[in-house]
Amino acid sequence: MSERYEYLPHPLLRCRVRDIPSGVEGVLMAVVNEDVSDCAGRERWVELAYVRDASGREFTTAIGNVEAVGWRA
Repeated sequence: MSERYEYLPHPLLRCRVRDIPSGVEGVLMAVVNEDVSDCAGRERWVELAYVRDASGREFTTAIGNVEAVGWRA
């Protein structure tokens, strides 16, 4: 695969979410499967959530760290 990332569908796209570890809330803008392989050539892929907070700044977190606002397990 020549691309180092791919966009993934997710049911919470464009919905309000919370980053569980930090408690920061925002809108889930994208979910990306990203190649974070190291220089030694060991391939490693991670699913990252791109969240836009109230200030308009986007940050990434593992998709497993994201929950819909107002929802608790």
